[in-house]
Amino acid sequence: MVDLDWKAKMVSSEMPNKSPKLSNKLHLTVPASARAVQAEISAASSSACSAYESYLRLPELRKLWGSKEFPEWRNESVLKPALMALEITFRFVSTALSDPRPYANRREWKRRLVSLTKSQIELIAALIEDGEEEGAAPIADSSSAHGVLARDGSSAEVWRIAGGDTTVVSRTSEASLLPRLAMWQTSEDVAEAILYSLECAMRRCPYTLGLGEPNLAGKPTLEYDAVAKPSELHALKKCPYDHEVGSNYENQTVYTTHQVLESWIQSASELLGRAAARIESRSFEAAASDCCLIERIWKLLAEIFDLHLLMDPDDFLRLKNQLAPKSMDDSDAFFCFRSRKLVEITKLCKDLRHRVPYILGVEVDPTGGPRIQEAVMRLYSEEKGGAFEKVHLLQALQAIESALKRFFYAYKQVLVVVMGSLEARGNRVVICPDSCDALSQIFLEPTYFPSLDAAKTFLGNGLTQEQLGGLERRTRSK
Repeated sequence: MVDLDWKAKMVSSEMPNKSPKLSNKLHLTVPASARAVQAEISAASSSACSAYESYLRLPELRKLWGSKEFPEWRNESVLKPALMALEITFRFVSTALSDPRPYANRREWKRRLVSLTKSQIELIAALIEDGEEEGAAPIADSSSAHGVLARDGSSAEVWRIAGGDTTVVSRTSEASLLPRLAMWQTSEDVAEAILYSLECAMRRCPYTLGLGEPNLAGKPTLEYDAVAKPSELHALKKCPYDHEVGSNYENQTVYTTHQVLESWIQSASELLGRAAARIESRSFEAAASDCCLIERIWKLLAEIFDLHLLMDPDDFLRLKNQLAPKSMDDSDAFFCFRSRKLVEITKLCKDLRHRVPYILGVEVDPTGGPRIQEAVMRLYSEEKGGAFEKVHLLQALQAIESALKRFFYAYKQVLVVVMGSLEARGNRVVICPDSCDALSQIFLEPTYFPSLDAAKTFLGNGLTQEQLGGLERRTRSK
């Protein structure tokens, strides 16, 4: 039993003493796993990471992500990788529906990819909404064609908005795969579902993507081909290891899945930088919105990894042994640690805990006093009406922690299903009760925000005591 009376016992230098407003002791049973030290996550060996990046052609993808072609559009670095992930998903649809293997689960692949595409579109729409004030996005207009639009074979139309003199150029992408999927009988129903989803998701945005969606609101369209660069992106569809794996069709599936994954990881990295800058400038409501988007990206990453569950077991295990020989290094045993950027954003998300004192406007008590916890309790119970944006931000920070830990837990379950329980334990044959592999340490470690956790615990206990006291007084009065 752990006594959380802070005057009697100090649990952590970061967890403050008991608030003087609550005099009742609260006893909690803390399992051994929760008392573990904070896990230090690190990337796999340099050779393993380099092989992973070479397999996915990440250096070439990074050049596309990092190209700055619209200096006035500050949302470019966040939105560009997300749009590229969406375009790669269109290629994924084409790949899955072209699978020649008679035992491939095409029906479920179709459903999963439509669901994944819709999730990405909703997240992209949220990114556009929140980045509307970040500078002018490249919008198709008559000036982009010097005031003249081709009559024959043009992908652009000029619309006049009813009731006014405003004209809008509606342009459909010429290089994206989605309009082509809509014309292919095999994928026609998939493309239609995506297009209508796109129309609905973009309702609150100042412009639409221009991928062939109905655009019933007559909005201007993004210069999609100039931003997402579909032609250059699809030039990277060939895996450099195709000659080593032969005709194993799962190679293209794994290759495309991880390209989508890495694109969203890049977008999350940019969002984390923007959120940190907004916290520093005390734009807490905007930072809370960024943190909510980061939480949604973690959930999207888990959805992307779940695609491994549809891969054929024999083909996938053959591919795994062709691409990644067994390693005795614990960090190399888990494929996710070969992504340097994934490890980086995990650390950045954990480091958000150091922003809590700045958000609250208090300094950490070097003696481990109750300063932070009491500030949080005051914010939650007394000052919420005047500082609601701080509450939103603190809630979003804890939501990121929850989504992050769920991602790594879900990743381990996927490993168990597609590779077996031994692989999920990091190739350890014997597991001691107190031992824990590097992956499990991430989702079993204690909370990143002990002060927020303690404040809610004591507030909840205080309300319970007040309710019990009120019931006792009413009973005595009777």
